[in-house]
Amino acid sequence: MLKSAEIRRQVAQRLRELLPKAKAWEESADAKIAGQSADLVMKFRLAGQEHTMVVEISSLGQPRQIRAAVTRLAEIRRDLAGAYPVAAAVYIGPQSARILKGHNLGYVDLSGNCYLALENVLVEKEGKRNLRASTRPLRSLFAPRATRVVRVLLVEPARAWRLEELARAAEVSLGHAHNVVKRLEELAWVERDADAKIRLGKPADLLESWCESYTYRTNEISSYVAPERVTRAFMSEIARVATAEGRRYAFTLNAGVSLVAPSLRVPVVHCYLEGDPTPIAAALGLRATAEADGAVHVLAPYDPGVFYGALEKGGLKVVCLPQLYADLLHHERRGREQAEHLRREAMGY
Repeated sequence: MLKSAEIRRQVAQRLRELLPKAKAWEESADAKIAGQSADLVMKFRLAGQEHTMVVEISSLGQPRQIRAAVTRLAEIRRDLAGAYPVAAAVYIGPQSARILKGHNLGYVDLSGNCYLALENVLVEKEGKRNLRASTRPLRSLFAPRATRVVRVLLVEPARAWRLEELARAAEVSLGHAHNVVKRLEELAWVERDADAKIRLGKPADLLESWCESYTYRTNEISSYVAPERVTRAFMSEIARVATAEGRRYAFTLNAGVSLVAPSLRVPVVHCYLEGDPTPIAAALGLRATAEADGAVHVLAPYDPGVFYGALEKGGLKVVCLPQLYADLLHHERRGREQAEHLRREAMGY
């Protein structure tokens, strides 16, 4: 992970790049403002006016850290009238961005996202993925077995769990469940009730953080040409053959959405399948092909936890809603739009 001083240096450079017409830049690190310390103060002249930006830097731009930054920046704004407060981090995701914009604060990260509203100047860029995701300290929280615990919590966000119940549902050891829950507590994403039961406090934060480090391409994909047009009837055949072979399966992406929201057609089928797909493909008359040419795509699960909480729609199994959302979010074909619709209409957080 980058050190704070290096993040500060890169943030200062990024601000200069975002405002190329600004002049007379002055930069102060660890500046004192009414007894408080600001990580970075940037002064400059733009369109004939003097401006001051007060920047609060977090190495990890997760919602918990961003909420703390909001509090500090609000205090500085009261003490330094006319200053424009800005939060900065290596990466600021959609949830953190919404928090900052909701408090009329600017932000900038080192992955290409920003929001700066200076009177008649607006600079906004969003949708850039975390360029340094592999170095994030949260990566262990979203390792394959750890996501079993995350998924269980997201499927029933209002439920209070005993640790033993949570470990059993996630099919992990008691020790592993304890370590994941401890990390979630440190991030203030879970809380304990009066009976010491574990309850998910911020499901939206947890979901979005998982999605920042996950793509459905984590799973191995085998693609095929189908002998007939892909329809609901053909999906039923996939389910029938998989069940007859004693294999777990669950539809996802467009196919999954088409079952959850039946008005949507099925352009291609993506289906998680347990075990070797070759016998199933042979029984269905599927012919292997390149992914770009395929109509049926079989996903070998990166972890069997993807089958947890599978829904049944029209007699067919679909991955749980958090898994469907995570798969859709980075899919090429209107995935983000469908993911947000799913979350808004069906998930409740």
